[in-house]
Amino acid sequence: MPAEQVARNLAFVNWTLLSSVAVGSFAAVALLRLRSDPTRGYLGFTALCAAAIGGLAWLSDGALPAATAAGSPVTVDAAWDVPRRALLGLFAVGALISWIVQGRGRRAAPLVLGVTGAGIGALLAGALTWGGGVVGITALAIQLLALAAATGGVFAAMILGHWYLVTPKLSTGPALLLTRVMLGVVTIQLALFVAWVGLGIGTSNAPLAPLTGPWALFVWLRLIVSLIFPLAVSWAAVQTVRTRSMESATGLLYINVGLIAAGTIDAAGLYFGAGLLV
Repeated sequence: MPAEQVARNLAFVNWTLLSSVAVGSFAAVALLRLRSDPTRGYLGFTALCAAAIGGLAWLSDGALPAATAAGSPVTVDAAWDVPRRALLGLFAVGALISWIVQGRGRRAAPLVLGVTGAGIGALLAGALTWGGGVVGITALAIQLLALAAATGGVFAAMILGHWYLVTPKLSTGPALLLTRVMLGVVTIQLALFVAWVGLGIGTSNAPLAPLTGPWALFVWLRLIVSLIFPLAVSWAAVQTVRTRSMESATGLLYINVGLIAAGTIDAAGLYFGAGLLV
């Protein structure tokens, strides 16, 4: 039954994954643009990827059902559908414009920050749509932002790893900054798991209750496969970047892309299928 419940809400899971990759990867572009010295080609290519995936997210948003599947405890506030879609569309178009502008060698810091803000706004509108009350909205907003930072961030980091393979003289500064950020983001996600599942903070569940029962397998997979393991891999990626072992770092980031993306799918399925924050 749990797997079937997740499957019935695949449209919402798909939206979460696509939006997370798009917004998070563009936020990584903004961070590196303002705080480091990556190549113009990398920034433009990653912005283009964010625009394309953001466009897919916008298309998937238009196909979302008016309500979650029967049996899901999540309610839908349709009043936020239009603002959410508008912000997501604005993000996708803005990311495309950013790719064009940065390709011409312009810094475009205000544009990059504005596009990032539109993406964050779309995620917050999603929390307002599916969060329920004030506590639920706040918790879901934190969850969506963390998922975007992790999923999009590791995607951008993996692309950056490839750039070092063809640009050997590129400074390790951008890679070191991004891998350190990823280590911090996964650490925050693990702390959130402890708060929500271990302590029951921000949820209606008793402490540790999700670790048993019909959804326990998915909860344990979220903890072990997509939080603890990626934390270790992220730490190893930081160490390999420090020694400029870029091929090893890229391989580790590939592993993390799969682990973290799977965790995002798992977390979204648990929320829309069972109302669980993990």
